[in-house]
Amino acid sequence: MTTTLWDDTHDLLASWATWQRAQGLSDRTITDRADRVAHLLAYTGTTPRTLDANAIITWCGRPNLKASSRASYHADVRAFCTWMRRAHVRTDDPSDDTPRPKKPRGVPRPLAMSEVQRIYDATNRQRTRAYVALAVLAGLRVHEIAKFRAEDLSIASDAITVTGKGGVTQIIPLHPDLAALAPHMPASGWWFPAYGRPGPVTRAAVYAAITSATNRAGIHATPHQLRHAYGTELLRRGANIRTVQELLRHASIETTQRYTDTDWTEKRAAIHTLRIDSGQP
Repeated sequence: MTTTLWDDTHDLLASWATWQRAQGLSDRTITDRADRVAHLLAYTGTTPRTLDANAIITWCGRPNLKASSRASYHADVRAFCTWMRRAHVRTDDPSDDTPRPKKPRGVPRPLAMSEVQRIYDATNRQRTRAYVALAVLAGLRVHEIAKFRAEDLSIASDAITVTGKGGVTQIIPLHPDLAALAPHMPASGWWFPAYGRPGPVTRAAVYAAITSATNRAGIHATPHQLRHAYGTELLRRGANIRTVQELLRHASIETTQRYTDTDWTEKRAAIHTLRIDSGQP
């Protein structure tokens, strides 16, 4: 069947996905972008060919949308509009005439290591303990934990291979406690296979399991804060910022620099050096 000018949304999103794979973007990024653009079109009653600036402004200007989400969603729409122009789907870029939301500067919210210990102690399954250990001892993100494989851990090389954001693969040193955990996990394939279907567990399942453990520990925190604890504790224990950047696998050292802002102990000690001489005998 030949598509008309107005019913080719599915085909255009599929073509955009192919373009992004050629860029080397991860499947997760491609899927998330497609979901957001599809929601934009459904929310505003438009198609890729009728999308205009007012529709983008309406969608990005929805009430109760977090500033970080607003900026992220707008960036996805800009990427789609740029592709449409470059792929000759349209001659214009409807996102050009829209305000670009300011992305707020994120501040890491690390947990104290005593809180990390409480969360670890509150885990009720070997699998969940492994989730927490990979976050705190290797700095893995939730989606990286979900797809971790036995082959990613090498006792002989004393290293872990991590495929992170954008499909970038990097190698970091293996923590002894993770090496000790390996014999209790699958010897090949996914460390955390999904129940009842092929493939690994979803990142949502990892998130839910860690969140349940934090709740049982009586701590209000997100799973990503375990990664923040990893980075902050490395700095606190004397690792230089360039080393921590590589261990956190940050593309920019400016991102890692934010972790230096979280050491409350050092801030408190600095303030306590201040004195006011009252001049009284």
